[in-house]
Amino acid sequence: MATSLQIPIERDKRIAIFTGAYNHVVDGVSLTLNRLVSYLECENTPVHIFAPTVQFPALVHAGTLTSVPSVSLPGRPEYQVSVGMSPRVIDELDRFRPTIVHIATPDILGLQALAYARIRKIPVVASYHTHFSSYLSFYHMDRFEGLAWAYLRWFYKKCEHVYVPSRSMAKVLSDHGIEEGVELWPRGVDITMFHPDKRSMEWRREKGFGDDEIVISFISRLVLEKGLAIYADVIQALKESGKKVRVLVVGTGPAESLLRDRFPRAVFLGHLTGNELAMAYASSDIFLFPSATETFGNVTLEAMASGVPALCANATGSSSLVVHDETGYLAEPGDVDSFIRYALNLVDDEEKRRLMSIASRREAESYSWRLILGRINGFYDKILVRPEAA
Repeated sequence: MATSLQIPIERDKRIAIFTGAYNHVVDGVSLTLNRLVSYLECENTPVHIFAPTVQFPALVHAGTLTSVPSVSLPGRPEYQVSVGMSPRVIDELDRFRPTIVHIATPDILGLQALAYARIRKIPVVASYHTHFSSYLSFYHMDRFEGLAWAYLRWFYKKCEHVYVPSRSMAKVLSDHGIEEGVELWPRGVDITMFHPDKRSMEWRREKGFGDDEIVISFISRLVLEKGLAIYADVIQALKESGKKVRVLVVGTGPAESLLRDRFPRAVFLGHLTGNELAMAYASSDIFLFPSATETFGNVTLEAMASGVPALCANATGSSSLVVHDETGYLAEPGDVDSFIRYALNLVDDEEKRRLMSIASRREAESYSWRLILGRINGFYDKILVRPEAA
């Protein structure tokens, strides 16, 4: 009598990635995806990226990139918004012959990539990088939140996997009815680059900081949704209470004037990379990041790896990284008084900062990039190995 066997059949692994940010702007999405592409190519996995581009890219990208039609985002010209796939883009995609379509942004390009894959019966996965619904209040668009979640529920239901960077973000998606196929894909950190040994008193003096001043850094894109107004209010309160604190700002963005106007003696270093960025982190005394819109918080993890106590919002992303009262503090999102209270604790207690520095570094060491990127490669393999009856 004949029997039916389930024999695993593995297909070629060829990954097409669709994203709204890859090389035209430097942010957590673009940096994470560039690392993923570099890793996949080192593993001899063919990968092709489809994303908006600009004449003068903000970073040198990894891998093969095909530019898609796009326009500048109104009010935020540094961002490009895709308007879909042109026939030229579809031809490139056909020639590449992907076996997995990975969508990083559920925009028009992502929607067309989803349709392309479903017509051709190609598995689709998605990674959740940007907490779009949390941004709406900053642009007075709260009334669209229900509609946004309805669209995301529909979109992600069509995907075999949805990769989220933190358990707190998975909980948010679950609360809004997105549960199927959700897999944890945290971000990593270069624990060699970002290290407490990069702390330099000489660097601090060169930048104009006094040895007895407490340097409180803000390192991120300078946009309102990162909590810049709260950061400014906390610094102002510390100064008014007579604390010897100084502002260090690393990053660029349209809201830079908010900080420049309030703190003319602040040190603004613009966009930094490599060793200069590592020294900026490690030479800080406190990392203050009030953003409540993060899905993970790459900058928080980099600060922790640098041995800097982090004061963050108790919200998605940061709440999965910062161990309250051990590696830093988690303040109530949007509550300036809560942030001020914890900031005063850190400024006044040098021994507390020292112990938190040690604990932060120890916690960050568990986030190895190679381990993290290997996890998503395993998710791809899980999809591509299918049982076939024989």
